Amino acid sequence: MKYFIGNWKMFGIEKSFKILKKINLHIKKDFYKKSYKVMFAVPYTLISNYSKKFKNSKILIGAQNCYFKDHFSSNTGQISAFMLKDAGCSFVIIGHSDNRAEGDNENILYEKVKNAINNNLNVIFCIGENKKQKEKKQTLKVLTNQIKRVFKKDFNEKKIIIAYEPIWSIGTGKIPKTNELSNTVKKLKKTLKINYGRKKNFKILYGGSVDGTNASKFSKLTDVDGFLIGGASKSDKKFIDIIKNYYR
Repeated sequence: MKYFIGNWKMFGIEKSFKILKKINLHIKKDFYKKSYKVMFAVPYTLISNYSKKFKNSKILIGAQNCYFKDHFSSNTGQISAFMLKDAGCSFVIIGHSDNRAEGDNENILYEKVKNAINNNLNVIFCIGENKKQKEKKQTLKVLTNQIKRVFKKDFNEKKIIIAYEPIWSIGTGKIPKTNELSNTVKKLKKTLKINYGRKKNFKILYGGSVDGTNASKFSKLTDVDGFLIGGASKSDKKFIDIIKNYYR
């Protein structure tokens, strides 16, 4: 199973559902007879209505973040995992570098992941190293620590998908070399088995400047389970091109 997950960030209004409608029509045609899932993390303002519009479609609707406290609280402007589930979400992105830069530390991320899983939401957990850490060859150490400091051994890994997004790649057009990305994902999966049990199989996506041009390069990386797609997910044509070129 491969995953193509769009992260709209601060993009989208009600009529933007036309983008997802075109993508859904493409999926229905199923040209490639391949097994893949399409998911979109939309702004809070669109979750409830989009979840209803695409309830019986091939597209799953989720959120881009949640608050670390659950259910209801007096925190102005915040949305809990409990509320997301009620709004129709099937998943939530947690740990994106944007949110880490705004103060999401390991304790906060742990609470977010725990609450999301407790509310039966799937979690897309983002990890990534910055340019300086990459240059010092600390990538694997950084990624492993970002996971170990948040995940507990009793977490259900079937509810978690890890998204490896090198911070130095996001929005820059730069992507890791194919063999470099392959080695990173293989080593990370091996490390996760050592730390969390041989029977646990974490899925790992790649995110960072993914587009229709480079999608075909990633198709050779069998250890990469899919993609978290930013800018290209705001266009039905660009998103469809990623799927088409990946299976070309």
